[in-house]
Amino acid sequence: MAVSGSPVGGSTPPPPPPPPQEQANKLGFTKPISLAGPTTADLHRNAELEKFLVDSGLYESNEESASRQEVLRRLDQIVKSWVKLLTRQRGYTDQMVEDANAVIFTFGSYRLGVHGPGVDIDTLCIGPSYVNREDFFIILHNILAEMEEVTELQPVPDAHVPVMKFKFQGISIDLLYASISILVVPEELDISDGSILHDVDEQTVRSLNGCRVADQILKLVPNVEHFRTTLRCLKFWAKRRGVYSNVTGFLGGVNWAILVARVCQFYPNAIPSMLVSRFFRVYSQWRWPNPVMLCSIEENEPYLPIWDPRRNPRDRFHLMPIITPAYPCMNSSYNVSTSTLRVMMEQFQHGNKICDEIELNKSQWSALFKPYVFFEAYKNYLQVDIVALDADDLLLWRGWVESRLRQLTLKIERDTHGMLQCHPYPHEYADASKPCPHSAFFMGLQRKEGVRGQEGQQFDIRGTVDEFRQEISMYVYWKPGMEIYVSHVRRKQLPAFVFPDGYKRTRMPRHMSHAAEKTRECTTKCYSGSSSSERCIKRKNSHEMVDVKPDKPEKRTSVSPQRLECVSPESCTSKLDGTPQISIECIEGVRPDGSTTKDADRNCEIKSSHRLLGSDTIIEVGDMQINETCFVDSTHDRLKSRDLEVQNEVSLLNQWKNLPLGS
Repeated sequence: MAVSGSPVGGSTPPPPPPPPQEQANKLGFTKPISLAGPTTADLHRNAELEKFLVDSGLYESNEESASRQEVLRRLDQIVKSWVKLLTRQRGYTDQMVEDANAVIFTFGSYRLGVHGPGVDIDTLCIGPSYVNREDFFIILHNILAEMEEVTELQPVPDAHVPVMKFKFQGISIDLLYASISILVVPEELDISDGSILHDVDEQTVRSLNGCRVADQILKLVPNVEHFRTTLRCLKFWAKRRGVYSNVTGFLGGVNWAILVARVCQFYPNAIPSMLVSRFFRVYSQWRWPNPVMLCSIEENEPYLPIWDPRRNPRDRFHLMPIITPAYPCMNSSYNVSTSTLRVMMEQFQHGNKICDEIELNKSQWSALFKPYVFFEAYKNYLQVDIVALDADDLLLWRGWVESRLRQLTLKIERDTHGMLQCHPYPHEYADASKPCPHSAFFMGLQRKEGVRGQEGQQFDIRGTVDEFRQEISMYVYWKPGMEIYVSHVRRKQLPAFVFPDGYKRTRMPRHMSHAAEKTRECTTKCYSGSSSSERCIKRKNSHEMVDVKPDKPEKRTSVSPQRLECVSPESCTSKLDGTPQISIECIEGVRPDGSTTKDADRNCEIKSSHRLLGSDTIIEVGDMQINETCFVDSTHDRLKSRDLEVQNEVSLLNQWKNLPLGS
């Protein structure tokens, strides 16, 4: 369906973009890397890619598209009636009641036109100055709660961007609210006008900028349809490879959109099959923390805080800056940590390798989207179990815990001085056999590559886990029955519910110690609390030190980044006195092809600051290059045809000395 940036009530499709050749010198703040168009082989690969996306079910049906439009129309009617009701109750004139209005905008994947079947719709309600956020979370919430069409209503007023989540006629909605400084909201409100940001608080600015950023991205790409297909493809890849989650410390929808848009600017005449390949070629070589920006960062009225490492010391330590194109320009990827950046760089390198093979006709597109086998990639995991009395409580409690898991990653990095690396996995699991609602998240754990540990060396993160649990317990909406348990599990001891169809390796090595087996023995207790309700508590024998012997290196068939494996933490998961000691022993790692290695030379080491700023420059990029020649083709003609593109790219990127922060 056509997606518009105008309000739901009167949407008109945006005008078609100019031809790519015409836009080549207009988009972005640097010249394109290459103006080359597709070859016959590129067109063939593009047809195969689009067929793969369709066969993978990434496009919604016409019926679902019509259902979404109907839900948005109904939601628009509801918020209009809500504002008129408040206007009348507050004693405004009949004319004011008649003129009172609110409008619904879409943003995110729906606005960008890359949403798939079953995904939620990101929406923004804009209302007048006298209808505030409290009215939204109380009065409108109560109106929605009484409607039969609305289910799973979940207000999150304390979020970084306050949101109300619910399902309307089975379609998931994330609804934000922005009260702007005018009395009557026009039906054809221009949300891109900077004056809309006057006299509003920071939360309102963040709410408004979702729509403003989406519109700017669409304006800054040379070919919207090519951008959409490429973005749809990369989002699917990121989910398959376990790196799609802003809350966990990876990248979310807007981050991926900006990264893809920048590649579209680099190669304005490329088609999606070319853009996917160039995406991995560019970002597998990108020198973070150099920022990805679609346009210059400008300072306008009102003078709102923007991402500027010259003035804001905190901005200098962002590891993977991806800057939003709408004023006020901010870093959309501030959640990224050293560990998650390492994981993403490994996945970019893996994707680049597969795309090279596809261009050589040695592989198919399906190989690029092969799911990452997380539970074969590490030998040690941290398991976070979340339980509550009922499904509604679990929905709230799980959301809170998930939003704080990134802090656990950061604390482990801090307390082990970066020696123990975490790989948080953004997928949620549930044990249906438990008598109470349950959810679980996992983190892979390993010693930092290139660092040799002595046999028996231990990492004690008991205090780290206790600190995390204490912070989690400060949840203002906590209820009896909401509990969290953190435990260490080895790969051989992973619960069956994390495997497809409950599959689990049943054969255990003979040399596995009796003590290691006992660490997974647990009982499930349900007891009555003050609320006379049953609480499900998973208790473990966690009072003893876990002494794990190094396993014999195994060859694996999964495709996963090379890493040095190690034994890692065990933490308390019960309310028994004492917490186990945590041990870690360095053993061999695994390359992406499944072979074992002890060589850490190929490790992608990410440093956090590098003194990003000089005294006389804004941001030093130095001799950053996107090396097109790293791809070796056995066909002489193909190499010859690439020479001009390679030379053009290297010469342009060598000129990047100062990235502009201002116009």
